[in-house]
Amino acid sequence: MFRSLTTFALLLSAGMAQAGMTVDLLPPWDGKKIPKGQHCQLQGGKGATPPMQVAGIPAGTVMLVVEYNDKTYKPLSSKGGHGTIGYPVKGASAKLPAVPGMTAKLPGGARVVAPARSTGEYASKGYLPPCSGGRGNTYEAVVQAVGADGKVLERVKLKIGRY
Repeated sequence: MFRSLTTFALLLSAGMAQAGMTVDLLPPWDGKKIPKGQHCQLQGGKGATPPMQVAGIPAGTVMLVVEYNDKTYKPLSSKGGHGTIGYPVKGASAKLPAVPGMTAKLPGGARVVAPARSTGEYASKGYLPPCSGGRGNTYEAVVQAVGADGKVLERVKLKIGRY
């Protein structure tokens, strides 16, 4: 009996230790629908990145790098098609604030790691807010914990909504 309880406790604690990094969208973002006004300027919006709460950040992380993608539109569907933003962090949790789209000037130490790959009238110096015209495209964020050596320590993907 004691051995069974000990084994169970060890399995339980091992599972807890491997809980990993978690990312939650903050209001008004719910992961289902892009909030009103959070789309691109070309379609009358004034979009910004979704604010997020990140927990379980691995030790040694100096920056959370977030790639924004339109999973429905192949040219911008991966590797930060809608831009890649870096947020400096310290500690095991962080709140990533919303930062404005269409600009490289970002508040709070956030910086553009790579601008959106969009071109022409859709070109952006930073984050390109959802710009599909409300066709139901699916947008995602890939949050990466990056160490001082530039290596990715952990990665979490999450749906930020449809537009």
